[in-house]
Amino acid sequence: MTTAPAVTAPAAVCLEDIRTAARAALDPAVWDFVEGGSGSEAVLAANRAAFADIALVPRMLTGVVEADPRARLVRSDAALPVAVAPMAYQRLVHRDGELAAARAARAAGVPFVVSTLSSHRLEDIAATGATTWFQLYWLRDRGRNHELIARAEAARCQALMVTVDVPLMGRRLRDVRNGFTLPHHVRAANLDTGPESEAHRGYGGDSALAVHTSAAFAPGMSWRDLAELRARTSLPLVVKGVLDPRDARTAVESGADAVVVSNHGGRQLDGAVPSLRALPAVAEAVSTECDVLLDSGVRGGTDVLRALALGARGVLLGRPVLWGLAAHGEHGVRRVLSLVRGELAQGMALAGCADVRAVAGLRTERMRAHA
Repeated sequence: MTTAPAVTAPAAVCLEDIRTAARAALDPAVWDFVEGGSGSEAVLAANRAAFADIALVPRMLTGVVEADPRARLVRSDAALPVAVAPMAYQRLVHRDGELAAARAARAAGVPFVVSTLSSHRLEDIAATGATTWFQLYWLRDRGRNHELIARAEAARCQALMVTVDVPLMGRRLRDVRNGFTLPHHVRAANLDTGPESEAHRGYGGDSALAVHTSAAFAPGMSWRDLAELRARTSLPLVVKGVLDPRDARTAVESGADAVVVSNHGGRQLDGAVPSLRALPAVAEAVSTECDVLLDSGVRGGTDVLRALALGARGVLLGRPVLWGLAAHGEHGVRRVLSLVRGELAQGMALAGCADVRAVAGLRTERMRAHA
């Protein structure tokens, strides 16, 4: 009697395969937290539609044999023009959380941005050996802001990224309907919150995370505060959450080394402009003076190619990293970054671009006519 060979699931061949596996692995309320947006979630759809609307015009007979996707992002060398976006509470989707994702980023040769609200301490994440940048939310407790900056410097983070588009948390209806709270084993490790913080308590018809954010974050951050940050650290300063070219100009004048064009993945202002749509004007305003990165809606290597062609130096990759982490831990994130790299390198070669500098010279067209 012969035994039939074991049947194994096919390897993920695209990010959508990993997304499907992640959804199956997660509790529905956690999935809603990862995937959801604010209000009507129209910005979520608009971010993706903006990418689909951009057609690349490839160049021919350029002699490209193998494309080189290496880049330099905010003074950090990277194997491709991608950094892992700052994302909170990654232990929600996998027990190793940010540690696994950072190890995968190290293996892929891309920077990993540590969130203020990470569920592992920034020192432990930096100890993975990944190139780490630290993301700061402006807290009501200014002493805590100063402490976090000092800790990031001591941990040898290579950039400080301040998020400026969360004076308060956007109303995320999925979380409200779910009465979403953090489980007791997940906490904001950098803030030393215990198992009974606002984020762990039920509020009957509201998101516990929104209540916690309201209590912790300062709603009135100004350009004066940004100037204070600039004076406090010698780290490269990245301003995340810029959509208006005027704000990008002011960020540069305030000492920013880079800006991130971002609508927070559709999770803040309901009705905000898609990040990709805002990118060209911001790049035109400041790209000769600072790095311009793009965040929100990136779902693969072809999206990276589009962003570079429209003026970005690189992108931040968010939700797909969480999909990989939820589906297969560190190996899942490695697979996500490998798929992005492969798709980008192939796209560059097909577009006739030997390196990322050549991508910046590509022409683009809109797929649909607009009034």
